[in-house]
Amino acid sequence: MKVVLKVIREEQRALFIIFGGTGDLAQRKLYPALFNLYKRGYLKKNFAVIGTARRPWTNDYYRDVIKCSIDGMFDSQAQATDFASHFYYHSHNVNDKQHYEELKALADKLDEKYDLGGNRIYYLAMSPRFFGTISQYLRSEGLVTERGYGRVIIEKPFGRDYQSAKELNDEISRYFDEDSTFRIDHYLGKEMVQNIMALRFDNGIWSALWNKEHIKNIQVTLSEALGVEERGGYYETAGALRDMVQNHILQIVSLLTMDRPKSASEKDIRQAKVETFKALKVYSPEEVYQNFVRGQYGEGEEQVAYREEAMIDPDSMTETFVAGKLEVQNKSMAGVPVYIRTGKRMTAKMTRVDIVFKNEAPLFGGGIEPENVLTINIDPDLGLDLRLNMKKVGQEFATKKTKIGYRLSKEQVAKIPEAYERLILNVLQGNAVNFTHWDELKYSWRFLDAIRNAWDEQELPVDFFPNYACGTMGPQASAELLEKNGDHWIY
Repeated sequence: MKVVLKVIREEQRALFIIFGGTGDLAQRKLYPALFNLYKRGYLKKNFAVIGTARRPWTNDYYRDVIKCSIDGMFDSQAQATDFASHFYYHSHNVNDKQHYEELKALADKLDEKYDLGGNRIYYLAMSPRFFGTISQYLRSEGLVTERGYGRVIIEKPFGRDYQSAKELNDEISRYFDEDSTFRIDHYLGKEMVQNIMALRFDNGIWSALWNKEHIKNIQVTLSEALGVEERGGYYETAGALRDMVQNHILQIVSLLTMDRPKSASEKDIRQAKVETFKALKVYSPEEVYQNFVRGQYGEGEEQVAYREEAMIDPDSMTETFVAGKLEVQNKSMAGVPVYIRTGKRMTAKMTRVDIVFKNEAPLFGGGIEPENVLTINIDPDLGLDLRLNMKKVGQEFATKKTKIGYRLSKEQVAKIPEAYERLILNVLQGNAVNFTHWDELKYSWRFLDAIRNAWDEQELPVDFFPNYACGTMGPQASAELLEKNGDHWIY
């Protein structure tokens, strides 16, 4: 007899107030994520969403937008209509105190209608310059209730440097404590990123080998095939260092290099990550020039150069590529080079980690480098590869490179929650382990500011850029960065 186990999901009760509810992020990511939570049974009857923005939309129009954002995801029109019925629109000026009074009245009404227990999540999908103002009015106008929880979700960019990040954090922390503040980084919601800790700490073989005694170097690659597209205005003020390294890459590096946490608790994992960020060696200007490379893409066969993109200065010195060597001076990884790179208009869209292990001189030869590499494929081809040396088939006793691979099946991939879906559920459950703590931000900006300041002080000729062609893995200096240490990029 076949036994079918029914998965019972605990229903979450909450009112979501989304500031920036008409924006691209809300329509592309947030509403589909909420719908998936609804389909999976985490959200049922006892939830409501208020979307706010300046546009004078009606509830009916807003619900039509919601249906469009989940087009192709629902099982029936009735399901889509029922989901959308939980959404309400409030035309809102974030600087107008009266608008918060009206917002509170609507929130209290929905709290009673859907029996939400005062639980509220405030998603700030807007420019960071509004974070402090919104946080202040949420408190002063009584939108944060006494009988439930009040949790605020903040999108990047969280500052441009340490000082601006601190000022922003100081503003928010006047009204929301650290336990109620969820700084979202969607890379921490990716399936294979979340697999890093399981791989490291729940497998005896890797727990024994994942340290400075056995690892030669670690490589993290986040490459993008596209250019800046419509984000030129933002990108020109940010660059690859702020846009990708400060958040996504350093978060992945922390998971790869952290010392073993005391336990699997949120507190202990966060503490281990914070200690890792503290252990990042902060470079002097001379060390920055030795250990970091920047690039900017030129034109390709069918692509324009960065300087020819919309809203870009024709003499722009903004980097679209960064490669660097990091040092994490903790017990596990002191002395192990951590190489990172990220860029636009590279060979392919891909996120991967390569762990290169130390080897002794080859005993049997065969003309190959005795290199064992564990590759974590984060995106788009989820899975693991392990590169080994094995004997060639036949009489001759020589070795060849062999790759053992594991890939998630299409069925498994179909079941994976999208990153925003996973992270929003974490907020509902009050689990902040996959979010960025202020101390992580503080030390990451300390590290990044040293690089940015050194680059800003360095005078480069205007023709220094472009220095890599579209469809490549970046400038030649990126390869040379590893070669001078006797290493090479695995991909």
